[in-house]
Amino acid sequence: QVQLVESGGGLVQAGGSLRLSCAASGRTSSDFGMGWFRQAPGKEREFVAGINWSSTSTRYSDSVKGRFTISRDNAKNTVYLQMNSLKPEDTAVYYCAGGSVSWPFAHPREYDCWGQGTQVTVSS
Repeated sequence: QVQLVESGGGLVQAGGSLRLSCAASGRTSSDFGMGWFRQAPGKEREFVAGINWSSTSTRYSDSVKGRFTISRDNAKNTVYLQMNSLKPEDTAVYYCAGGSVSWPFAHPREYDCWGQGTQVTVSS
């Protein structure tokens, strides 16, 4: 069973940047896609970004496209989410997820494992 651990969350002012990391422990296969989701208070969990094993396919939600970048380093079993030009509406708990998923990466039920979440707070 793959376990995922996120890090890198915190408090940042609007317009600032953060980079989230998600380290996977355990054996992953070449079809192990990964994604980032977020959940704000009182709202449903929403898709943020996804990436396939080979990094040849990525997808972003419209709300973060052009500001966030997902990447992965398979040698380190780690996926990253670089978040730039942060807005107060980006405030949420961010979760990474993994599984045998491919594009469009957006459906939570397709993921087999989830991290515990990391809080991102953007102040205005």
